Amino acid sequence: MAAAVKALNAKIRSNPVPDYLCSTHFWGPASNFGIPLAAVLDTQKDADIISGRMTLALAGYSAVFMRYSMMVTPKNYLLFGCHVVNFSAQMTQGYRYLKYWNFGGREASLEAQAKEGLGTVENKAKEALDKVKEKLPK
Repeated sequence: MAAAVKALNAKIRSNPVPDYLCSTHFWGPASNFGIPLAAVLDTQKDADIISGRMTLALAGYSAVFMRYSMMVTPKNYLLFGCHVVNFSAQMTQGYRYLKYWNFGGREASLEAQAKEGLGTVENKAKEALDKVKEKLPK
């Protein structure tokens, strides 16, 4: 049995494509792509749920591993790409966080919500007034 496993391993390692697909240089970044995927999808959510600390931590993590991916031998371009995407998404989230909490985005959002609520109340009041006018004798 051990000889069969060794023979299979030698066969896989002799071809560069299966060798790469069976290595941690492929599966590490492939499994790590969930983090940048989640970060990109989070850019569509409200800015009030962004954690500034976590965004900073993930941006730092990605910056460190972008450097690491270029320092290992052989260079791991898939890992580099994964962390470029994550770093970019975290910078986008960081911009949204700062805009919302520090540069007036929260106030603008609350003002828009208040105006929307006021418009809804005015419409309901007009509908109620129209119903009352229909019921009154002429």
